[in-house]
Amino acid sequence: MPKYDAVVIGAGNGGLAAACRMAKAGKKTLLIERHNMPGGCASSFRRGRFEFETALHEICEWGTKENPGGCRRICDEFGLDIPWHMVPDNFRVITTASDGRMHIDATLPRTVTQFVNEMERLVPGCRKSIQDLFDLGTEFHAAGDYSLSVAGKTDPKYMQEHFPNFLRLGSYTVNRVFRAMKMPKLAQDIMNTYWGYLGVDADHLSFLQYVNMLWLYVNHGAWIPDKTSNELTTGLLECFRSMGGEVWMNCTATEILFDESKAVRGVKTTCGEVETKHVLCNMNQNMVYATMCPPEVVPERMVKLGNARTYSARMFVVYMGLDRSAEELGIRDYTVFLPTSADTAKEYESGKTIATNCNQVMVCYNVVNPGFSPEGTCVVSLTSTFMDDDWANVDPDDYVETKTAFAEKLIKLFEERYGVTVTPYIEELEIATPWTMCNYVNVPQGAAYGFELKDWDNMMPRMMMMGTEFPVKGLKFVGAASIRGDGYNSAIFSGDTLAKKTLAEMKAEEA
Repeated sequence: MPKYDAVVIGAGNGGLAAACRMAKAGKKTLLIERHNMPGGCASSFRRGRFEFETALHEICEWGTKENPGGCRRICDEFGLDIPWHMVPDNFRVITTASDGRMHIDATLPRTVTQFVNEMERLVPGCRKSIQDLFDLGTEFHAAGDYSLSVAGKTDPKYMQEHFPNFLRLGSYTVNRVFRAMKMPKLAQDIMNTYWGYLGVDADHLSFLQYVNMLWLYVNHGAWIPDKTSNELTTGLLECFRSMGGEVWMNCTATEILFDESKAVRGVKTTCGEVETKHVLCNMNQNMVYATMCPPEVVPERMVKLGNARTYSARMFVVYMGLDRSAEELGIRDYTVFLPTSADTAKEYESGKTIATNCNQVMVCYNVVNPGFSPEGTCVVSLTSTFMDDDWANVDPDDYVETKTAFAEKLIKLFEERYGVTVTPYIEELEIATPWTMCNYVNVPQGAAYGFELKDWDNMMPRMMMMGTEFPVKGLKFVGAASIRGDGYNSAIFSGDTLAKKTLAEMKAEEA
């Protein structure tokens, strides 16, 4: 039986980062992937003469070579070197104010100074609260860096002295903090736009999670790879191989094996069994515990935790290859959020059913990368998030009709809200539903975002409880359902962090 220091299951962003970190440390590492290419959601596909980005809108923790974000620093360490494009603005939002009386059309720029100035222009009198928001983001980010530098073993007195607001506000929700800051309601409506990227309404969304993402976007900008996220993940895979890592593609891990003490001893796959004491799994914990582990090794509290958590956003995406350029069609923006209302709680509720869901985010890749598709064409995606498992109620015989009707609804709403016409110019069209995500990415209910980061189960307690989050000896989870939650950068971060934790455990075992 082949023996490895570590086995990584799943070549998504989290699995690739974990595998690279282990290999970089000189550990004999096996990466197992059930598909014939890496990436999971971080991939691409072709229809006709168009290549479509499967899921990535942008990465917010990348930055420039001169001022790299944490995600870029990690990938630089692995030797990843691919071209990137920076998105010029943070976002545009077109919607109706939460009170239903005012139309909102706001485009927010990239740097803090420009962002604050534009918000003050849009909502006179909000300057102080917006600047305070970014100051809190700076403090929170510094607190996170300190926590990582001491491997989570923080000094309470040091934290109180240097990061008092992190301790005071870290567990509160976005809207609660906004109200305490006396931020004008219209400013709150605009600032709450990013809830769509996090999948939790602002009444329940962790302020820490929100302000961390906002701070990263505005300070480091948003970025996309030149050749879709497939270039990112295949690049990381090559980094792993160059460091001596071994990859088994078209191979499915079917069972995690344990010894008499309930510690990991190996993995059973469709390509044979392998021996290891450490498994880093880029899968949803609930699925692994239920289908890949014997019941006696899973602590009861982990079963209860899995049942208590809420699956996060399920994605519905309309991919369109248009036979006109973005300029010809009048598409000037890279990212446009198009919710029905700025009332995030209302939007969250309406997103639970196919009949009521009308939220969407438009992305046009050619605005940032003109060469993304053939000359005279452009690629547009419309992404809508479902907040419950309503697609489970669709009869298989009605599936095609249902997904087509919902896609047509999104296209019509996009044309109305953004003021362009695209329907006559659709050359290629593909539709992905939560069923699609469930099939290709192997996530329950198609919830590629993992678990909702809200209330008691947000990023702060997950990070603080990292030592007890993975009680099965030798088994850790990386990716969207892990410590940092959803997002490409968060998945890479979780893979790297938990690989480092595994390396520390290996070192302790050798001592």
